[in-house]
Amino acid sequence: MGNQILAFANQKGGVGKTTSCINLAASLVLSKKRVLLCDLDPQGNATMGSGVDKNALDLTMNDLLQGKATAEQVIIKQTPAGYDLIPANSDLTAAEVVLVKKQAQPISLAKALALVKDQYDYIFLDCPPSLNMLTVNALVAADGIIIAMQCEYFALEGLTDLVNTMKQLQATVNPRLEVKGIIRTMYDGRNRLAAEVSSQLVQHFKNRVFQTVIPRNVRLAEAPSYGLPVQLYDKHSRGSSAYLALAGEFLRRDKLASNRAKKEKSAAKGYA
Repeated sequence: MGNQILAFANQKGGVGKTTSCINLAASLVLSKKRVLLCDLDPQGNATMGSGVDKNALDLTMNDLLQGKATAEQVIIKQTPAGYDLIPANSDLTAAEVVLVKKQAQPISLAKALALVKDQYDYIFLDCPPSLNMLTVNALVAADGIIIAMQCEYFALEGLTDLVNTMKQLQATVNPRLEVKGIIRTMYDGRNRLAAEVSSQLVQHFKNRVFQTVIPRNVRLAEAPSYGLPVQLYDKHSRGSSAYLALAGEFLRRDKLASNRAKKEKSAAKGYA
């Protein structure tokens, strides 16, 4: 379908959300897709993991959300991973305070990205690990959510909260919003609980769960400290192979959804 904005969200931290955002983006670049990654976390992990020093930035996501700069001014072109980046650092905390004070409809990010959306096949939004105003802004701007999660008991509870928030926003400000995919991360098939939770996920969310699972992998865990996606850090690792496979599955799904939308559109025209 292309020209999609996808929010990577999960209010539980340490589940591989940012890792998935960075590595799926890098894998799609290898498939010749134009990708913009937007860091919405004041910790700036996606920025650092993309090879950009968060402490040496002139303009950041904070400036964009507060209307002090345009997306074109803030975007860093062609990071080492090949995608473009809107970076973030601790300054972003100030933007959140301003957004809360405004108490207006959270459309700041949607308006800012509308000006550059046509330049990219995919815009990824790396959300903070909480359901705060930054995450809500991302969900209002997004066409869908990609959820990265570990297959453990407490992860299911967090998933319920996120889906409920999504439904509220769907009903009020963003009818397009839906779960586009669930990525099972840090997966160890020998763990019985992981297998059980994985089974429950598939049972409940069916084909929204990506078939590709991301294994626990040392090279994958090391890559961010070098400011590289795993494909550039160790392209022969299990982690790299998994994200390349995930990108292939992601693109196949997107193509199927696009074909389905075209058929529905032509059928509607015929009916009219």
